[in-house]
Amino acid sequence: MDIPVSVPLHTPTPTPKPASTPLPASSPLPARAQAQPRAPAQRLLRILSLVRYRFFLYAGLLPYLLGAAWAFGMLGVFDAHIFFMGLSGVVLSVVGVEAFNEYFDSRMGTDRVFDPQDAPPMSSWVLWLGVAAFAGALAVGVYLAAKDGWPILAFALLGGLAAIFYVAPPIRWAYRGLGETVIALSYGPWLVLGSLYLQTRGFSWGALCASLVPGFLIMALAVVNAIPDFQQDRLVGKRNLVVRLGRRRAVPLYLSLAAAGLLTVLIGVLAGEFPLSCLAALLALPLLVISARRAAHTYESPRQFVPAIRSIVSCYMVAVSLFTAGVVLHAWR
Repeated sequence: MDIPVSVPLHTPTPTPKPASTPLPASSPLPARAQAQPRAPAQRLLRILSLVRYRFFLYAGLLPYLLGAAWAFGMLGVFDAHIFFMGLSGVVLSVVGVEAFNEYFDSRMGTDRVFDPQDAPPMSSWVLWLGVAAFAGALAVGVYLAAKDGWPILAFALLGGLAAIFYVAPPIRWAYRGLGETVIALSYGPWLVLGSLYLQTRGFSWGALCASLVPGFLIMALAVVNAIPDFQQDRLVGKRNLVVRLGRRRAVPLYLSLAAAGLLTVLIGVLAGEFPLSCLAALLALPLLVISARRAAHTYESPRQFVPAIRSIVSCYMVAVSLFTAGVVLHAWR
């Protein structure tokens, strides 16, 4: 899923390749030609270095923590064994998401259209890494469902359909203009309510409202991340919201989505659904303002737009973390 911490710094025009000249007999071979087969550990480090959206390797943890925090802070329920089993499933799922996104984006040419290094497509072992991770996540889901009820498996299957087919054929949500919505649902209501159900075997309207906080913010991240990749995505047929709306109109869209996430906190506290301590999440508001000021003049320049993306990433992290902490603190009111 297309959310960066290490943001890809693509340029809007391809870099011409220098003319090739024969190497003298004494010249060393290029590094790629000299490369020897890598050990599994080296390959793992290599894929981690190539992952452009490492943010999602831990972004998925915050909604899961929010669901468990709601069970503990608002309902007084917490099972450590179930929590860590569910956490392992979430970690495996986000690893699978990253591997699938890297593999299929590479095969489709997405985000490498203007790659000056002319990087080769991802090896098939990246695909198999994703398959293994999703298989492990499914095994965890089946175990928890057998222990605590079929709704857990339903959440696992919904998340799997969203994650596996985000860029993978035949569905490719991201290529049909549904990628941002799928991200918002997966990292909002599905993860939060799934985590809550693990602990309580039930649901809560308050938790559903709380899930909108990460849901809106993560959708904003999905939109803002696609702005620098507008040209690449359009060329490979990725019909996301930025491609459909254009970069200029995408800026107020992502800002509105992020603002909606913070506004949900305020409305929830005023309505009595959220503890007063959750207002600490509004300390993320200055980061949203910083992103807005930066984006206003740089949305057509990918390199200069990077700080605007990083500010929204920070806004998400600060807001959801402080909101979750506020829910936990309610247990000691």
